[in-house]
Amino acid sequence: MPATTPFDRVIRGTLVLPDRILANGWIATRGGVIAGIGEGPSPVATSVEDYGSKLIMPGLVDGHMHTSSSRGWPGIEGASKSAAAGGVTTCVDMPYDVPRPVTDAGIFKEKVEYVNRLSHVDMALYGTILKSGGVDAIAGLAEAGACSFKLSTYEYDPVRFPRIDHPTMVAAFREIAKTGLMVAVHNEDQEIVMRLTEEAKAAGNTSPIWHCRTRPPLCETMADLEIFEIGLETGAHVHIAHSSLARGFEIAEVFRRMGGKASGEACLQYLCMTEEDIIRLEGFGKCNPPFRTADEVERVWGAFAKGQVAYVSTDHAPWPRDRKTYSGDIFTVGAGLTGMQSFAPVMFTLLKQRGLSPSLMALYCAERPARFHGLYPKKGALRVGADADLLVMEEGDFTFDAQDIQDQEDAKWSPYDGMKVKGRVAATWLRGQQIWDGKQVLAKPGAGRFVPRQHKESYVGE
Repeated sequence: MPATTPFDRVIRGTLVLPDRILANGWIATRGGVIAGIGEGPSPVATSVEDYGSKLIMPGLVDGHMHTSSSRGWPGIEGASKSAAAGGVTTCVDMPYDVPRPVTDAGIFKEKVEYVNRLSHVDMALYGTILKSGGVDAIAGLAEAGACSFKLSTYEYDPVRFPRIDHPTMVAAFREIAKTGLMVAVHNEDQEIVMRLTEEAKAAGNTSPIWHCRTRPPLCETMADLEIFEIGLETGAHVHIAHSSLARGFEIAEVFRRMGGKASGEACLQYLCMTEEDIIRLEGFGKCNPPFRTADEVERVWGAFAKGQVAYVSTDHAPWPRDRKTYSGDIFTVGAGLTGMQSFAPVMFTLLKQRGLSPSLMALYCAERPARFHGLYPKKGALRVGADADLLVMEEGDFTFDAQDIQDQEDAKWSPYDGMKVKGRVAATWLRGQQIWDGKQVLAKPGAGRFVPRQHKESYVGE
């Protein structure tokens, strides 16, 4: 193609890269892909979008979210719409769907069809296994394009979200190791949680704080040690799906030093929410693992500063409001938080409050999750050859309003409702097309596409 051929579009602003910030920068796109990056005068293009001094980052990659845990696959439509409004251009969706979890290639391919029909943003997919007898389906799920696997040491539901026993987990990890894919694990000890919950109920302790008391730090760290030991034995890349504790990241680092492939992610809530918040939020603050102390939040930030955290995700789970409403028994409330539409403004604010560069957001909320899930270099970065997925952030003083969430009416709730934030998502671009203009989602269902894993190489944060 001649050098004088115009680009499809040039998008101007302040470019936020993982290692630097380019003022007066530009991104040129052609065919939905980034074809040029620079600063200064724009190259020739058919159209130009100038965002002035607003920050342009790679579209966020949410490496942990649930579209279909309550509504089934039709939930993809609303959840992905809120993703578009939140600057999340690629979702990595968990497999614990109703009525069927994604346990074989046939179910996986059915879900891909729903993604391509309903999603507003691009989506990669996890696979999982049956409680028993499902190990043989692992190779087929990997071949079908699964980016990662998810297993659990805790049983939320015997069919949708089962506990995998140790012998089955060993066998599964061996098979997953052959695929080169990462296996993330929900890390809570079943016996501790069940016993403490039974005792709390018997004593009449069912107020919100007892969700935290019945899931103490020990139940997480015991599960962490189990899964990393199995990973060391089998050669699998084992990943803590959500560590609310700095110690989880420290344990992962210890196992990496021993030659294991071990990593762990932090969810947004564990960087800002405390036990006091579940008292305030009641059911709308219930998630697994639970919020920890203010001191533990600071320790998690310490692990982040040391580079021990793989990436930051949301664990978005848009339960209908009636499933989150507390009426005297916190144990009957659904566990999970909405988070995708609040992801960018809250993370941006937390970094700014600590005097940290927004480049860390580009790195830990876009590039690194894309790398861990095998989606890089197609996703997660402002680089020539990557999909033109962009988040435009406007700095200023704003208030996050849950009523602005772009999902079904009964999913318009948030633990961050009313939070003062230092930025808002002014625009989102997916593969060179604008899908959010700061006020409304411009994409239609089906604008998003399924994104298979791009390669089999494991990444543990080198």
